[in-house]
Amino acid sequence: MDEQTAPSVRKAEAPPTFVLTRADIAELMTLGDYRAAATEAFRAMAEGRALSPPPLHIPADGGGFHAKGARLRTHCGDYVALKLNGNFPRNPQQTGLPTIQGAIFLCDAANGALCAVMDSIEVTLRRTAAATALAAHHLARPDAATIAICGCGEQGRAQLAALADELQLTHVFAWDVDAAAAEDFVDEMTPKLRCRIERAENLADATRRSDVIVACTTARTPYLDVNHVRPGAFVAAVGADSHDKSELTPQLMVRGKVIVDVLEQCRSIGDLHHAIAAGVVAAEDVFATLAELAAGQKPGRTTDDEITIFDSTGMAVQDAAAAIRIYERAKAGRIGLVRHFGELPARR
Repeated sequence: MDEQTAPSVRKAEAPPTFVLTRADIAELMTLGDYRAAATEAFRAMAEGRALSPPPLHIPADGGGFHAKGARLRTHCGDYVALKLNGNFPRNPQQTGLPTIQGAIFLCDAANGALCAVMDSIEVTLRRTAAATALAAHHLARPDAATIAICGCGEQGRAQLAALADELQLTHVFAWDVDAAAAEDFVDEMTPKLRCRIERAENLADATRRSDVIVACTTARTPYLDVNHVRPGAFVAAVGADSHDKSELTPQLMVRGKVIVDVLEQCRSIGDLHHAIAAGVVAAEDVFATLAELAAGQKPGRTTDDEITIFDSTGMAVQDAAAAIRIYERAKAGRIGLVRHFGELPARR
């Protein structure tokens, strides 16, 4: 077939791209929605419906940038999401800007069309906390009622909200190296939850009285040890999202039943990374991935007195699952700014 007889392909119009702010996203999503998205993401990993290459890190003065991408096939369609986040720990004190900020780009995997550009702050906070809630469903004792939040920043708030939605919490200990931050946390979260929230003056006293411990600080030196955790506790290690951060001692990692979000990633960042470097734990000692638990391929907690640890480093598939849900709802409700990024300028 030559050029003269070849059928012409009608040029398609550029599909609309939704531009969504943090406020738009907060309007579209509930805690339950993020929890459902987390379940979808981890089950997709176990079922081979998701692909996520290693993340990219770009260092910068005072912080750095992380780029994470994933492809995810759902009943809504086949999508690729790419998140670019800046992480600058000194921002709140020095500039008043958030520590983490950036954007998520959602594309149609069938044709490359740009479906949405959305603020990443809300998604990153909520999808991280939703993964902890999913892990708690499998790893915390069913009667868990007392929780210690270590780190009273935005992630600590998101973690508590998600876990209060998952568990029947009655008592919350809020601990931070900055006592004022812990006081602000108590003042802000108390009206939002139906449980007692108090500032913990002593870390060990709070954690030893807790059924659930969430570590979500930017610590470079581990502060949670074996003597901080009582038998039967569930520990979520959330803060160590780069190779130089660490919250749990290697000895605690040895003592606990370890579940990871992504094994290869946790071998290079996260608290598992430090335990392996210390020579006390091997990758083969990890009990399961959260994907295996979510898909029912492995059991979660099996005894009341075992210490369970979830090493959470953050997966792009989580971002993708949340972004797809946000995008589908934005389309249905015509929420957000609509643009046509693929359009050519008019000829003059």
